[in-house]
Amino acid sequence: MVAYKRVLLKLSGEALAGKEGHGIAPDVVGAISDKVKQVVEMGVQVSIVVGGGNFWRGAKNGHKMDRASADYMGMLATAMNGLALQDALEARGIYTRLQTAIEMREIAEPYIKRKAAKHLEKGRVVIFACGTGHPFFSTDTGAALRAAETESEVILLAKTIDGVYSADPKLDKTAVKYDKITYQEVLEKDLKVMDSTATALCKDNNIPLLVFAINEPENIVKAIKGENVGTIVS
Repeated sequence: MVAYKRVLLKLSGEALAGKEGHGIAPDVVGAISDKVKQVVEMGVQVSIVVGGGNFWRGAKNGHKMDRASADYMGMLATAMNGLALQDALEARGIYTRLQTAIEMREIAEPYIKRKAAKHLEKGRVVIFACGTGHPFFSTDTGAALRAAETESEVILLAKTIDGVYSADPKLDKTAVKYDKITYQEVLEKDLKVMDSTATALCKDNNIPLLVFAINEPENIVKAIKGENVGTIVS
């Protein structure tokens, strides 16, 4: 029994780096791909938006660069992560399509909404890379946009912490974890679950967000089954 029929999984680049904190950890990508395969075999349509922070963090890394140039470099990093995910999934017998918001036809399809929907209907995992294709927007915003366009029922936001807290639990031991919270509260309390643009886009399009820890990839399957993992933002 599944709680959702079509989901978008948002993976940070850092999640793919594992303990090294940089680059791609094959064991981590493999473990995530195993769970995605399990979910697909349950009949769920899955798309993935992947970040690029394990290689380059846009304005943060390129603080002395032109912002647009730094952001475009970050988009290219997401394409590398997308290729790694595609390779791992196809090694497990899962048909995939990598679509990019910036054209690079030799390695991926350009993003086309109708094509993406058709791939999902055929049971293929669609990986969206390069964010929105525009500088000044994060991959969080890219995830919210693609979720709205593909009519996904929920965004599964896989992070390095196990939910939404009143403060950063790594810095504040008194931080309280929320089981449920509204988008309005997230914005008012400036909780930085996603950036404010992405949060507002999810709020305006009534797309729920399930935030959970990716260090236990089994949480992906539990979330699909409707089990209580992480925090629901709605």
